[in-house]
Amino acid sequence: MTQKTTDKRATRVEIEGDIAIITFDRPEKRNAMNEALVAELDAFFGNPPEGVSAVILRGAGGHFCSGLDLQEHEQRPPVEGVYHSRNWHRVADSIEFGGLPVISVLTGAVIGGGLEIATSTHVRIAEPDVRFQLPEGMRGIFVGGGATVRVGRILGADRMREMMLTGRNYGAKEGLEFGLCHYSVGAGEGMDLARKLARKIAGNAPFSNYLMIQTISRVNDMSRADGLFTESLAAAMSQTSDGAKEGLRAFLEKRPPKFR
Repeated sequence: MTQKTTDKRATRVEIEGDIAIITFDRPEKRNAMNEALVAELDAFFGNPPEGVSAVILRGAGGHFCSGLDLQEHEQRPPVEGVYHSRNWHRVADSIEFGGLPVISVLTGAVIGGGLEIATSTHVRIAEPDVRFQLPEGMRGIFVGGGATVRVGRILGADRMREMMLTGRNYGAKEGLEFGLCHYSVGAGEGMDLARKLARKIAGNAPFSNYLMIQTISRVNDMSRADGLFTESLAAAMSQTSDGAKEGLRAFLEKRPPKFR
């Protein structure tokens, strides 16, 4: 049974068992990002509801997020602009490294800041009408929510640069090929798959999920030697956890593990 726990202007949060569903709820703006939306993401991921094991992000009204709300965009002095951008980085980091697995259902516009938020999630599902775009060059601005790191790491610097210079957009097929999404599904099928994957991921050992979220992208930033050493530490920690003990018992007893 679905229980609505939050009803805000920019987002809605529903709890289905141990799965939280966050809906960007500005359909009249194609869910463009304003300060309220960023603040509400910050509030949720900074202090998730007790008992939540996985999160689904989606957008209301057929679009995930069309990026910065240009009607509310302010021209800030350089120092203030740096602080503003760094706050967005902090919120995106709280999504990527907060410890909860996050699945995004991508429909319609996944543009600018919307793509930056999407690429901070761990599993991305695209429906056929999705459009990935970084149009900042056409607006005389530059990405500030983490795209040069997150999107650039997925696409490579060369492809991202061309994407920004030309304003081209990619659909679900190209997004799957280039790694902007992990799954491409039919129209209206995104939430069904998201729920299925969220349930599967939430059934994993919590500490294993935590290590996968915290370790893998950080190892990618390290030298080969440092990455291998960090992998050894994570492996050793996981192997002595309660989850590993239960997983081994379940294997020997020929039954599904019960991690929670």
